[in-house]
Amino acid sequence: MRLPTLTGILLTALLSAVAGAGEATKLQVVTTTGMVKDLVQQVGGDRITVNAIMSEGVDPHLYQPTATDVRKVLAADLVFASGLNLEGRMNEVFERSDAMGKKVVFVTDGVNEELFIESADYPGQPDPHVWHDVTQWATGIPVVVEALTKADPEGAPVYEANAARYADRLNGLNGYVTWVMSSVPQKQRVLITAHDAFGYFGQAYGIEVRGVQGISTESEAGIKDINELVDFIVENGITAVFIEASVNDRNVQALVEGARERGQEVTIGGTLYSDSMGAPGTWEGTYEGMIEHNVNLMSTALGGSAPESGYRGAASLDAEGS
Repeated sequence: MRLPTLTGILLTALLSAVAGAGEATKLQVVTTTGMVKDLVQQVGGDRITVNAIMSEGVDPHLYQPTATDVRKVLAADLVFASGLNLEGRMNEVFERSDAMGKKVVFVTDGVNEELFIESADYPGQPDPHVWHDVTQWATGIPVVVEALTKADPEGAPVYEANAARYADRLNGLNGYVTWVMSSVPQKQRVLITAHDAFGYFGQAYGIEVRGVQGISTESEAGIKDINELVDFIVENGITAVFIEASVNDRNVQALVEGARERGQEVTIGGTLYSDSMGAPGTWEGTYEGMIEHNVNLMSTALGGSAPESGYRGAASLDAEGS
């Protein structure tokens, strides 16, 4: 067996050091939710490493940061959050980060404020669930480009090119959502869910939205709230309601049982992704997959339709035709 020479050993060590240095040049980015992570990753590409604090199925309204989360935030080169007080219990962590000269970037800073939805329960506080309106979520792209470019000026051409491609994809996704939801009959365009997370979706795509709980899951639904919604379901002949992946389904089940006792059969239309996406590595674990899953489920349960090829199939046909 031939033993490695001293020169070989030194060369190997040098190459390892160079490789390690190359890895070290990547921006280390921390995000709060999976939706923000996906947005930042799409723009940053291979020049960044992104880690989300909140995993799939986690409710950001109720998430309590840990000591590990604080260390991640303080050690990162950049920190991105959704904003509009979605991650309300992390505000102290954000303040500590700002105090250390590391300002947290809120991707919703680019949203058109004229389109903000406010709840009577939280006067002066906009509904934070902006990502359910694809067009408004896309306003976060230039916010991310600006922050990444400021931290890594040499990467500007990459960030801008990635951003342009992703903006084009989201434009296609918005068209798909509009098309699929237009198949739902007018009388059945009512979406009832566990909490009021789909207001921007309803505003953008012409659907009336009702939630058992308010815009934050910190608000508790009482018997009066449930009974009023049961009245609405019965009076309007609603046949499907939806549960959410990150919210307990007990209140929605109470709606189904309450309506049934009054002679109105209501089914569970399926599980929507409201405040978190699917598991990493799955199509639903991306923003585009999350939105497609939701809209296909809503449309078919409410009497509309969705193409068998889905959004990706429709997008590929558009690409071939262009």
